[in-house]
Amino acid sequence: MLISTENLRSTSADIKLACTLAAVAGALNTAAFEIVGFFSANMTGNISSLSDNLAKANLAPGIFFLQIVCIFIAGSGFSTLLINAGRRRNIRAVYALNIICEGVGLILLGIIEIWVRPLSPGVILILGLSFLMGLQNAVVTRISNARVRTTHISGTSTDIGIELAMLFDVVRRKEPPKDAPLYLERLRLHFFTLVSFLLGGIAGIWLFHLLSYGFLIFIGISVITLAFHNMLDKHKES
Repeated sequence: MLISTENLRSTSADIKLACTLAAVAGALNTAAFEIVGFFSANMTGNISSLSDNLAKANLAPGIFFLQIVCIFIAGSGFSTLLINAGRRRNIRAVYALNIICEGVGLILLGIIEIWVRPLSPGVILILGLSFLMGLQNAVVTRISNARVRTTHISGTSTDIGIELAMLFDVVRRKEPPKDAPLYLERLRLHFFTLVSFLLGGIAGIWLFHLLSYGFLIFIGISVITLAFHNMLDKHKES
């Protein structure tokens, strides 16, 4: 699911990708909100908060929200540069290597929060997670040719409504029945993405209360293991 790309991808690969990384994003986003009261991947909410603070001339909070947005964009840009470099060299595992970078970043964040004890732990946590969520979202967008999103659910919820409406019109014979399997396939993908994000969020809260900041290290090791597993499976096939 982290190797084959674009036209070579199956729906089952996209669903596995969506379920796994949406759960990761849900866990990190929800746990971050539990810890410091900010979302690391919700750029709609963060830009709205930026607007609110700028309108009220609250410059310090406004700058913080601006930093969150800019660092998310930087993570996406960094990921894209790595992917482009890998594709030019025909490195098909470059997407998995990006996810390994995400896992290493999570482990480093966990180490910083547990042992370094920064003066502003919430700031480092949110900015670090924003970068990593931008990186992850770029990976998922590029590898699935924009069919899958994992770090935000607004678009996914919209897509669920669209596919349900299209199926409703098929039932009413307003749309051709031959397209129904395609709508159902897309609906499955978006539904599983939403549910995985939800369940990941619940798990993220539990993990934080169980492991404290060690949950970052746990998730980091998990995504690194996932990436290596994909790389080894592809190596065995070739």
